[in-house]
Amino acid sequence: QCAHWRGNLPDIMSMNYYVYILSNQNKNVIYTGVTNDLVRRVYEHKNHADKNSFTAKYKTTKLVYFEEATYGRAALEREKQLKSWSREKKADLIWETNLCIFIIIEIILSIFDEYS
Repeated sequence: QCAHWRGNLPDIMSMNYYVYILSNQNKNVIYTGVTNDLVRRVYEHKNHADKNSFTAKYKTTKLVYFEEATYGRAALEREKQLKSWSREKKADLIWETNLCIFIIIEIILSIFDEYS
């Protein structure tokens, strides 16, 4: 730490980064990326901020998976790992993650039903 810092390192040292996967409406194209602002990045993909990009060309605008990393280097390494995976392995990751989310939603809804 520098002498003028009090306490922890600045927030920029522990920013959140996201590795994400987008797909198109037909779910036959997958795009993997990394960002430090997931909402902004998905917005850019959906609005084709770069008209010549892969995501604009193949209309991959549907967020189907994301995970968080504390450090940029870790996020870049994870992105590289996911990009090296087969399409089937990525599909399994997406399915398993989304299935868990659906199960959690069902549990929450059943709890609300009990109190209704």
